[in-house]
Amino acid sequence: MAAPRVVFLGDSLTAGYTLEESEAFPARAGALLEEAGIAIQVVNAGVSGDTSAGGLRRLSWVLRQKPDLLVVELGANDGLRGLPLESTLENLRQIIERAQAAGAEVLLLGMKIPPNYGPDYAQGFADIFPRLAEETHVSLVPFLLEGVGGHEKLNLPDGIHPTAEGHARVAKTLLPYLREAVAGLGREDV
Repeated sequence: MAAPRVVFLGDSLTAGYTLEESEAFPARAGALLEEAGIAIQVVNAGVSGDTSAGGLRRLSWVLRQKPDLLVVELGANDGLRGLPLESTLENLRQIIERAQAAGAEVLLLGMKIPPNYGPDYAQGFADIFPRLAEETHVSLVPFLLEGVGGHEKLNLPDGIHPTAEGHARVAKTLLPYLREAVAGLGREDV
């Protein structure tokens, strides 16, 4: 029986900006699962600078990878650029719904942004993820960078991208959600 294919669709956080792919949180989370006796095939489809619109444009290619589980880490660049919240919400909704229609389970990774565009925008942005998870019935990691965001020693000098140590922490945050999502895959070939 083949290990489930888990495709991580994301931006520079997923890609592991400045790091080796093996140091980025998708590979680290896969290694943690393997240590626990759970094998998965990790496909890192992270592209630095990507927005939710860019992820939506790449989705057909991603779905050709036939993911059993699609982990969606997009939206941070939308928020950092002050893009309309409704556009981000709609792009992410289309990604989730198209992935579900293709037979993939979805795990949505929640994100928060600094209040550069004001507290209302920052809160509206943060609210996108739980709203979508509820409306589309997908699992949600409330905040992917929990314990990493804002911690100087866990981020590169830009204050946005985690270091290798930061990615290790992100993988540990993701692990219980990923484990549950993989365990819940109703694989017919099992």
